[in-house]
Amino acid sequence: MNETSPGRSAFPDDETLLDDLDRLLDSVDPVPDGLVERVQFAMALENLDVEVARWERADALSGVRGTDQGTITFTVSDLTVMINLTRVGKHHRIDGWLVPAGEFGVEVRVSEHGSSRTVADEGGRFVLDQVPRGTTQIVVTVGDPTSGRTVVTPTVIL
Repeated sequence: MNETSPGRSAFPDDETLLDDLDRLLDSVDPVPDGLVERVQFAMALENLDVEVARWERADALSGVRGTDQGTITFTVSDLTVMINLTRVGKHHRIDGWLVPAGEFGVEVRVSEHGSSRTVADEGGRFVLDQVPRGTTQIVVTVGDPTSGRTVVTPTVIL
């Protein structure tokens, strides 16, 4: 029978095997740079009562690092958020539309750059200039800021 001392494995080579497997996985499929920061950014809204929109449609290049412009559409139940991105120097201009239209609060959060806020006009249109590049998320407040609903888009990298 194989006896072991407390705290020791029956097979001392298990740890060596697991260490080798860990190194192999790190070399073949490494954790993407910035993954931890992106997850922390996305989870910053964790304690809020939010609805998460789906990435509905995007043109061929939108949301991809290094593109100059593109259109992305997000939907959740009865709200659609469409944004058009235009690269201007080191920043982006975001032209957006909300359907149904209304004077709703719009916040664009950019990881490590804070956020920019505006209010959509009665037609649902909003514009934000000088949005820095980075991991970005849009937060729409429908109705009263204290009692309305909050819709959040998935993160995209501008």
